[in-house]
Amino acid sequence: MKKQRGFTLVEFSVAMAITIVALAATMLAFRDATHGNQNVAFRQDMSDNLRAGLNMIQQDMLQTGTGIPTGGITIPSFAATGACPSGTSNISRPTLTGTATFPVCNLTLPAIEPGNAMGPCITAPDATCSVNTDEISVMYEDNTTTSTTYVVGMDAQPINSTSCPGGSLAANGSAITFDSGTACFPLSNLAASGATLNAGDLIMFSNTNGNAIQTVTSISGQTLNFASGDGFHFNQTSATLGTLPSLRNFSGLDSQGNKIFLNTYPPTTATRVWMITYYLDNLTDPLHVRLIRRVNFNTGQIVGETLENLQFTYNFNDGVTTNQVAVPTGFSENQIRSVNIYLGARSVNKYSQNNKFLRNNFQTQVTLRSMAYVNKYQ
Repeated sequence: MKKQRGFTLVEFSVAMAITIVALAATMLAFRDATHGNQNVAFRQDMSDNLRAGLNMIQQDMLQTGTGIPTGGITIPSFAATGACPSGTSNISRPTLTGTATFPVCNLTLPAIEPGNAMGPCITAPDATCSVNTDEISVMYEDNTTTSTTYVVGMDAQPINSTSCPGGSLAANGSAITFDSGTACFPLSNLAASGATLNAGDLIMFSNTNGNAIQTVTSISGQTLNFASGDGFHFNQTSATLGTLPSLRNFSGLDSQGNKIFLNTYPPTTATRVWMITYYLDNLTDPLHVRLIRRVNFNTGQIVGETLENLQFTYNFNDGVTTNQVAVPTGFSENQIRSVNIYLGARSVNKYSQNNKFLRNNFQTQVTLRSMAYVNKYQ
């Protein structure tokens, strides 16, 4: 038999070297593929959160001012002070940690209210905060309808009109009762269509004497009640101006020039309006900061996660005053024509290639359609 021979040590060494090189190349390729996949997944997750949050903000801003009177809704106000020569107000706005006050010198509630640096200063596992985040509040009328074409906003028929004689408003502004006739506003129609009134809803009242806003505290049949002590402080009767009783008929003026009110109202419309507030929440889960959309004073809804920054700047109707973080002297909120939005996010976990968090941001500008039109001929 011929002599059988195996591999020599040199041959074996060369084969092992080639195998090791091939395995190393394979592992490096696998590692790079894993890093690439992680990078794409992290960035996609950030983009999804940014896009979801930004889309919600844009949708609400596009509706801002719809159905709101020019100049805003009159709010309860009190005697003038040196700082507020026209009068003061104590209306509350929701914030992350409780409440803050809308500008105390404002006698009307505008359709948009900036909240520069009213949000929390966001920290991250690899960074400290540099600036407080913003919040914003916008208002617009409820534009949904029922299957019977009645407007949920309740502005289909006036109260105390000849067509709806069963409607009434309490003289002290504590309640409203709707006529249950089919040509008026039977609340049962709302329940049947799945759209109901609830405690916490905001109702704007308008008639020839002006407008006012109230918070629903309870509902009984066709009656909405407006008890004092609501979160906004809209349900006030001691204020001198901006209350529901101030919309009553009056017979003239007294010797001091004050209106002599009667206990009746002229035909009055009632419209449900939404106040939408956006801010960042870093208290519920500090490692995963959330973008909150809050309707009135109801519990906020999460519309984005693991966000780090929320900033707004404002452009005014003169076309020159732009990128303002607040309302500058000489302007009012009602002169805001567009809003610049900045929303920043970071990855949930660190990127394994460099052991650092990835970051991304979206920026956009939204024109307030219902506030952007200016009649130059008036």
